Amino acid sequence: MGGNEHFVYHIVTRKRMTVGQKFIFEKQHYNALYHFFFERENLNSNGEDFIKILHENYSGNEINLNNENAQVAINYVGQTIRAIREVVVELVRLQEYPEYPSRLSCLYAAKSYEESLKWKELFDSYNRRVLQIVKLRVIGNYFEGDSSFLPREDAIPFARKIDQAKEYWKGNIKSELPEILVDGEIEVVEVIEDFSQNTYIF
Repeated sequence: MGGNEHFVYHIVTRKRMTVGQKFIFEKQHYNALYHFFFERENLNSNGEDFIKILHENYSGNEINLNNENAQVAINYVGQTIRAIREVVVELVRLQEYPEYPSRLSCLYAAKSYEESLKWKELFDSYNRRVLQIVKLRVIGNYFEGDSSFLPREDAIPFARKIDQAKEYWKGNIKSELPEILVDGEIEVVEVIEDFSQNTYIF
C-alpha cells in the first residue's frame, strides 16, 4: 500500500469521465464526500439553521416543529452524524496510518470489473444514478477497507467511535465487497461501460 502503480475500477455517478482525463488527489484537494458532509447547509425558507430553529421553538420541556423545520432538523442531524464519523476516521488515520489515502481526498474504487458490477447493483438498489464504469491507472496510495467497520451513525461515546475507526483502518479481512481508496495521480484509461447514453438525457 504505497505510491505504486495500480489499476482499479471506478463507478461514475456525478459527471461522465473521458479517456485520458486526469485527477490529482493530494492535500487540500477534496472529493464529493467532503463537500457533501462538510459544506452543505440545511436551512428553512427563512434562512434559519437547526440551532436557531431549536432555540425559537423550544419552551420549557417541549419543542414544536412544523413539517419544514422538522425536515431541516432531520437533515442536519443526519449530515452531522456522518460528518462526525468522517472526522473521527480521519483523526485515527492521521495519527496511526498517515500513508493511507484520506477518505475525504480520494477516489473510491473496486479491485475488479466484477466487483464494480456488484457496487453498481448496490447503487441501483438505492436509486443512485450510475453513469459509467471506468478503468483507472493510479500512481499513489491504495487502501482496501471494509465499510462495515466504519463508526456507526449513532450517539455512542466518541471513544467507542475511535475504536471502531481503528478497526476500519486495519484493512479488509472478510468483506466480499471491499471499498478501495486511491489517491495521487489518477488517469482514466478506459471507459468499460457507459450507461448514460441509453438512460439519461443531458
